[in-house]
Amino acid sequence: MEQVQAREAEEFTLVTRKPYFDLPTACPLCLPVYIYLKLAHLPFHLEFNSVYPDSDQIPYVESGTYVAYNNENGGVIERLKQDGIVDLDSEFQSVPDWISMKAMISSWLADAIMYELWVGSDGRSANKIYYSDLSWPIGKVLLLKQVYIVKQRLGITKDNAEQREDEIYRRAKIAYGALSTRLGEQNFLFDDRPSSLDATFLGHALVTLHVLPESSVLRSKLLEHDNIVRYAEKLKMELIESGSSSSGPQFHSVPSSSAPRKDSSNWRSKPKSKPKREKTDEEKTFKRRAKYFLGAQLLAVLLFLSVMGGYDSGDMEFDDDDEGFTYD
Repeated sequence: MEQVQAREAEEFTLVTRKPYFDLPTACPLCLPVYIYLKLAHLPFHLEFNSVYPDSDQIPYVESGTYVAYNNENGGVIERLKQDGIVDLDSEFQSVPDWISMKAMISSWLADAIMYELWVGSDGRSANKIYYSDLSWPIGKVLLLKQVYIVKQRLGITKDNAEQREDEIYRRAKIAYGALSTRLGEQNFLFDDRPSSLDATFLGHALVTLHVLPESSVLRSKLLEHDNIVRYAEKLKMELIESGSSSSGPQFHSVPSSSAPRKDSSNWRSKPKSKPKREKTDEEKTFKRRAKYFLGAQLLAVLLFLSVMGGYDSGDMEFDDDDEGFTYD
């Protein structure tokens, strides 16, 4: 808390993907960072990136010249801890159970939510979160490309797809059981006080409950644990639905396009309430570059399709009767 109070004079901004499904951001990487800052009572502005859906730098936190990207030093939360911005874990770092639980959430459950979003479902939720602002053909092909990448990352092939699916769900079931036992009737997972473990798991649980379709296997396994569901919904009400307090961002803010941060490949949206100012030469340059974004994406799509031509085309096909793609 002392660190937070010392930083109150600084203005922090969290840049995430857009809000959907009654969540401030439906991205499973962004939501835990939002929750972590709320648990730490660190005041911040919330802004949205809707231009580069495949950027691995999102989410990121910035303040003045300081910026903590998702793809650096273990992610945004770890970077904020290392840099002394805010650390909720100082008393847990050497607790074996806490370390093992964190490893389980960041591996088994991270794999499970990735599988559900991109492979185990029809892809509509993922498309809405990441590609809804892109033109239809580009969004569809980028979705297909990401499904292919996720399959590679999870080691899924045509021959082992069923076995890998069973293993992913089996591990998720074990993780939920362990977390349910650990939580009991407490408000938080360890010592009845918040940590990054709560932020990470709560982000996973809320995406699973609110973003995945009702037919989701992962969602059904989570719903088997009533205490986890109560925990998730209670903290959702306290941290998100009551998010209009002075200690947090205005959840209902509507973004509009803006220029990116210097030396960053990420473009983000600014709240409309900010006063207009004359654009700098640098911002004008970035705006001109933005005009070539769709062309660059189209080129990337064509290159991807040419590479995919060397693989078994039977693994992927278009389904004209559905919104997304189907996979054999």
